[in-house]
Amino acid sequence: MEGYSPVDTHEPTSADIPDPTDPPHAVVIGAGFGGLAAAIRLGHLGYRVTIVERLDEAGGRASVFRQDGFVFDAGPTIITAPFLLEELWSLCGKSMRDDIELRPMRPFYRIMFDDGEHLDCSDDPEAMRRELQRVAPEDIEGYERFLQRSEEIYRIGFEELGHVPFSSLTDMVRILPQLVKLGGLKTVYQMACQYVRSNRMRIALSFHPLLVGGNPLTTTSVYALIHHLERKFGVHFVMGGTGALVAGLVRLIHGQGSQIRYASEVRRIVTENRRATGVELKGGERIDADIVVSNADAAWTYRELLADQPRRRWSDRKLRRSRYSMSLFVWYFGTNRRFEDVPHHTIIMGPRYRGLLKDIFQTRRL
Repeated sequence: MEGYSPVDTHEPTSADIPDPTDPPHAVVIGAGFGGLAAAIRLGHLGYRVTIVERLDEAGGRASVFRQDGFVFDAGPTIITAPFLLEELWSLCGKSMRDDIELRPMRPFYRIMFDDGEHLDCSDDPEAMRRELQRVAPEDIEGYERFLQRSEEIYRIGFEELGHVPFSSLTDMVRILPQLVKLGGLKTVYQMACQYVRSNRMRIALSFHPLLVGGNPLTTTSVYALIHHLERKFGVHFVMGGTGALVAGLVRLIHGQGSQIRYASEVRRIVTENRRATGVELKGGERIDADIVVSNADAAWTYRELLADQPRRRWSDRKLRRSRYSMSLFVWYFGTNRRFEDVPHHTIIMGPRYRGLLKDIFQTRRL
């Protein structure tokens, strides 16, 4: 899920559920995946929810572009943890499969190397052994040990720590032994090098952080859990594109009686006695609320929406000194023919990997 959503992660109790005769009001800033999910959960707890979105459609980074009869997903194009979405439908007493069609992708993706060779990745053990026998036979055993390690990291990093907030140094110190056990002090690339010898496989097992703007040479090896996540739940395509999934979430929100206000940009979060009490829009309108959830970028939330608030932890100085993950420059193409020999999720690698990553992330050279 994209964005930032400071909603409590404890299991709700009767004390959390508002009085249905006088439902309190929740305002959610941003209609990206995180904002839509937060709104559905708040609606399930009995809140009257208003989402304010500065664009003229929902989706955030997963919005849709339309041109010349073509429809383009602006951001994510695959789903790797469908159970998180299914849970949102179940909270509304519905089944996602009645509303959204997910199709499993096989292969998950095809990696094209610069020498013309390719590697098709999937959850089929026998198919993967055949692929490695063809591309990197010396790494078959190492690859299987890597997968075992990925499963161990998944169990701790995702199942045990995935919902734990790290909002203070104390929180980090508390889980440090588990991170060490995970091998979290290594990078993704270092972990790949530990198990496989061929350059092709080191690339294939370490590129995933790039999908979220991370550098495989510096990103913690906890990200290696993605390999087990893919094999456990599969990689899926939403028929109609990711925009169809966004539309389905919007229907759930409307079905709960909540509303989305488009073209409504928030100027600031209104606070009283260090407590959020609503939002003020660019045009001056104020929307009162009992709870405010921001799915806007975290730095933007603190620096702009809470600009007039004293912030000891996330000061402007700290935000200026922070390092941010990169954005993307994306070209979209519409064609009048199908390319049957190009799988949906094809990743083309150039002749350089580590050198290119250093150019991009360290020397910032194109």
